[in-house]
Amino acid sequence: MFIINLLKVAMLYPVILSGGSGTRLWPLSRVALPKQFLPLISEHTLFQETLLRLKDFPSIAAPLVICNNEHRFLVAEQLRAVNIDPLLQVLEPLGRNTAPAVAIAAFAAQARDAQAILLVLPADHLIQDISGFHKAIQAAFALAQQDKLVTFGITPHEPATGFGYIERGAILEPGEHSFEVARFVEKPDLDTAKQFVASERFFWNSGMFVFKASVYLNELQRYRPDIYQAAQQAWQHSTHDLDFCRLDEKAFATCPSDSIDYAVMEHTPAAAMVTVDIGWSDIGSWSSLYDVSAQDEQGNALRGDVYTAETTQTYVRAESRMVATIGVQDLVIVETADAVLVMHKDFAQNVKHTVEYLKQAERTEHLIHRRVYRPWGYYEGIDIGERFQAKRIMVKPGAKLSLQKHHHRAEHWIVVSGYAKVTRGEDILLLQEDQSTYIPIGMKHRLENIGTGSLYLIEVQSGSYLGEDDIVRYDDDYKRS
Repeated sequence: MFIINLLKVAMLYPVILSGGSGTRLWPLSRVALPKQFLPLISEHTLFQETLLRLKDFPSIAAPLVICNNEHRFLVAEQLRAVNIDPLLQVLEPLGRNTAPAVAIAAFAAQARDAQAILLVLPADHLIQDISGFHKAIQAAFALAQQDKLVTFGITPHEPATGFGYIERGAILEPGEHSFEVARFVEKPDLDTAKQFVASERFFWNSGMFVFKASVYLNELQRYRPDIYQAAQQAWQHSTHDLDFCRLDEKAFATCPSDSIDYAVMEHTPAAAMVTVDIGWSDIGSWSSLYDVSAQDEQGNALRGDVYTAETTQTYVRAESRMVATIGVQDLVIVETADAVLVMHKDFAQNVKHTVEYLKQAERTEHLIHRRVYRPWGYYEGIDIGERFQAKRIMVKPGAKLSLQKHHHRAEHWIVVSGYAKVTRGEDILLLQEDQSTYIPIGMKHRLENIGTGSLYLIEVQSGSYLGEDDIVRYDDDYKRS
């Protein structure tokens, strides 16, 4: 799908930034499964769409993916599902914003190609005009070859206050849509945003960039040597296991957190901009997702098992059960297995207050869904009570859980379908549908799918403590500690 050009010409290296938690799309987006890994518009996730929209672009390298360590297997699975092999999957031990992440990507690309040009893309954006996007990349690529650091400015269609703005300066070759950057402006108030849009000199800051890896690193070293040095140390002392590149945690932890804009773009005289009108959205809220979703004759955007009557201009998403609406308008209604959001679209930015409440109350609905994905499959909470909980478990063909034990809980496994190999102390059991086994507290055990289809079972846990951190691992195919 992606082509490595063997000729000695400038090569474009996509850098996919897939960190972030997407809290404004709660309850669907959560820390363990943020918005970039969700299918919000099509059957593909935003992360997958970001990769797939590059598939027909000529002379482009395989992608460099920067992701949170906790999302590593999720990213690997979503890459596999669309048949894309990354050039490198870099794991950040903790978030440090975009300037350090892109520095790591620049070091990685330079190690392979001294003339590498980076195409930096957030993994959670929507672009509807793919042809126009490709033309804009070509224009930015031409500027990058002139040692410009190029960003994409989005033609504003409304005086939005949720975006930063970029003012265009003098026109640059090849002209028409290529400009010097006059200045960057923080998110304005409404009156200022109206003035910006009316002037036709200001564009939304997209957070997408094209530049030579070497030029970016030189400018970063000039303006933020502290970020440059910490990122360099983290890269030089990185390690590899499985298909992952792990940055040195101690070095990366010393790196200041800053964005590309603050660290470099607002200071460098080499900043340039290509202006575009490509159906772009950062899908930063439920109201913005409604705006870009297909709507029926009543202006409703519906997904899942939904019934509506006398309902207009409303977004309804049902994930696990039927949702019916009668006589409402201008609402956002999102149902998941463990939380329901109902709000007026005008209050879409206030979802973050709910997430903050959940944090302060030390709840988990902002962290995980009932269904939690693991490299071997997933588990899903069914019921929980005093000293017990029940889960539904799916194990992929050929996959197996770690060899482990628990200090505080016993487990009873009932196979629903498929074929399981169970390590239970010194014994090896082969189980199939309607068969079960019991794992006492403190006994080493392991579960493996030896069938050609998915293995499903019900797990009932009982004990004084049922947290996921009560796991002692002795052996693990996925090298989890």
